[in-house]
Amino acid sequence: MKNKKILITGGAGFVGSHLADALIALGHDVRVFDNLSPQVHGNGVPPYLANDAELVVGDMRDSDAVRTAIEGIDVIFHLAAAVGVGQSMYQIYDYMGANTQGTAVLLQALLDRKARVEKLVVASSMSIYGEGQYLCAYCGDSMPGPRGIEQLAGKRWEVSCPDCGAELTPVPTAEKKPLQCPSIYALSKKDQEEICLLYGRTYGLPVVALRYFNIYGTRQALSNPYTGVAAIFASRLLHLKAPLVFEDGRQLRDFVSVHDAVNANLLAMESPQADGHAINIGAGTPISIREVASALSRAMGLQIFCEITGKYRAGDVRHCFGDISKARELLGYAPSVQFEDGVAELVDWLREQRAEDKAERMVAELQTFGLSA
Repeated sequence: MKNKKILITGGAGFVGSHLADALIALGHDVRVFDNLSPQVHGNGVPPYLANDAELVVGDMRDSDAVRTAIEGIDVIFHLAAAVGVGQSMYQIYDYMGANTQGTAVLLQALLDRKARVEKLVVASSMSIYGEGQYLCAYCGDSMPGPRGIEQLAGKRWEVSCPDCGAELTPVPTAEKKPLQCPSIYALSKKDQEEICLLYGRTYGLPVVALRYFNIYGTRQALSNPYTGVAAIFASRLLHLKAPLVFEDGRQLRDFVSVHDAVNANLLAMESPQADGHAINIGAGTPISIREVASALSRAMGLQIFCEITGKYRAGDVRHCFGDISKARELLGYAPSVQFEDGVAELVDWLREQRAEDKAERMVAELQTFGLSA
């Protein structure tokens, strides 16, 4: 594998910084393009960012900055995005601008330049599925739409068959499932995926879209109340407060280690058979939200139980975990980090971190906009 010049948009962030480390270790030259958002990074350049990475500070919506960032680049990992389901519902302009418009700026810059990059790997999201895939005991495969506000307000959490009304059993969600967008964030991630794949088909650029499930691990922004749930729970526990759990906490998700997510990116860069595809990246094993809170508390040596709020958030889905057979087939991907081991690593890192707990503020903001009750 020859040395490549690689650009990571959003490369100072959680996944991007780990990816930068892995690429540098393989001998590649890495350029990081990041806006160093205060919500994520607080005080500027994070201390964990590799010294060997070239940092370019800029916004994805700035055409001049993006054109400068892609100069001389062989491969692009497009990870830059505003992240957060709840916040996206009341910061619509910001999320669509950063994610949809920012991706359009990147692709326009690629089209306008004379040299061609070898590959583009774009970070997509399981959020674009909406509800996951289900099985009805009477009707077979079922792909229900989003739960309505009336159902959520009545605390009827589980999903029913749209044909016969029976309660559905969640099963692994495959890439063939029709996409739904229950949040502005999901819509913007769908835009990112589809515009990149469309560009690739039109202009002959090899593009791979990786649909990440719930990534967890070190370097996740602990003071950002709209980041991943494991980091939000960890921030609460660091302050000896109970993690706040929406609904009844039995909703199922797929938690994948950041190390496995990074490995998926490396495989995508080198796997021509994946070109043109959208591919699930997860652990392939469902775990409930309340189990995540309990695992973190135990690993931190605490006896703090999660607080089941019974509240709902607009845009949340009940169950969604991944079918990763396509990743195994096209990438040779196999998750290697067990959840317990990943949590242990996360907790070791947490011991030297400081975080501001903003979970209650987040809930209050959502209630102000009528997005939680």
